[in-house]
Amino acid sequence: MDLLNTLVDKGLRRELPTREEALAVLATSDDELLDVVAAAGKVRRQWFGRRVKLNYLVNLKSGLCPEDCSYCSQRLGSKAEILKYTWLKPDDASKAAAAGVAGGAKRVCLVASGRGPTDKDVDRVSETISAIKEQNEGVEVCACLGLLSDGQAGRLRAAGADAYNHNLNTSEATYGDICTTHDFSDRVSTVQQAQAAGMSACSGLIAGMGESDADLVDVVFALRELDPDSVPVNFLIPFEGTPLAKEWNLTPQRALRILAMVRFVCPDIEVRLAGGREVHLRSLQPLALHLVNSIFLGDYLTSEGQAGKDDLAMIADAGFEVEGTDTTTLPEHRRQDGDAAAGESEDADGDSEEIDATVPAPSDDTRRDLVSVRRRGAGTDLPPNA
Repeated sequence: MDLLNTLVDKGLRRELPTREEALAVLATSDDELLDVVAAAGKVRRQWFGRRVKLNYLVNLKSGLCPEDCSYCSQRLGSKAEILKYTWLKPDDASKAAAAGVAGGAKRVCLVASGRGPTDKDVDRVSETISAIKEQNEGVEVCACLGLLSDGQAGRLRAAGADAYNHNLNTSEATYGDICTTHDFSDRVSTVQQAQAAGMSACSGLIAGMGESDADLVDVVFALRELDPDSVPVNFLIPFEGTPLAKEWNLTPQRALRILAMVRFVCPDIEVRLAGGREVHLRSLQPLALHLVNSIFLGDYLTSEGQAGKDDLAMIADAGFEVEGTDTTTLPEHRRQDGDAAAGESEDADGDSEEIDATVPAPSDDTRRDLVSVRRRGAGTDLPPNA
């Protein structure tokens, strides 16, 4: 396909595709799927070889969030039967993190529900960061605490936080459809605060909430404009008890096309396969490794993931290798000057032909049984899955 040849050439040059080209990736047929994966795989291997970075989530505070994000099992009014607990003590959080590091994780992601941290919360998380770094040499720590207030990003950086995660989730045009207690600009501002404080920015999206192809492309282009170092791609986990419980819009093939589109738009950025991969990719998970260079190990915040040992076996069986702490994830040009874009993006506002951006209807054989609420690890007396 001429489209794929063009996208590979652009990806190898770090040049953005047009919006039409990104939409065209999402519009490819299932018959073309392996060609799409192979093309995006060339771009992935150019910048990241066959390395897979492992990340491990520690849920510091679960549930009881005052925000109304429709996709979230921890939201205000959620009836999802998830674990609910207040802040883990720094030592307990460090022990949970150590399990992930022992399983091969290079980065530990410390997450807390809520609109944003108080200054006391920042102190608490700072103690946790110190404890983790003292006990695990070379580990990266990413904080994900919600919207940041003035000065908090700098304090987290001073405490040793390497990165800060705050996802854009969906396009600016549709953000109000999934959340009313804060807006898209609040999220953009927090990512920019993290960057200004010297932390590596981590910001991504959630696919499968009923959005159009155009919405997916818009949020990925908005992310590229923010220039984060890592982009996690989540697939909606439709928890019972949340407003989006019936949104089963994804097939494994569509999920792969979404990942390929993100790789073409973000060729030299760490693209992470995040929540929902087991639910929506299922047996096609190994194919996704040809598109992403980073995954979460084991469980997520409120749902259970694939067993850690199975993650490691999948990586090895697919011919990839776990990235060690002695290897820098990002390619050299991003480490030196942070300039990910080589060449201007071509504006897609011309007279090009419109591409059908309808969302496919959910299949009758969706695997709702794969949504499993987390009952182990942080906040429980049971060992974590790592």
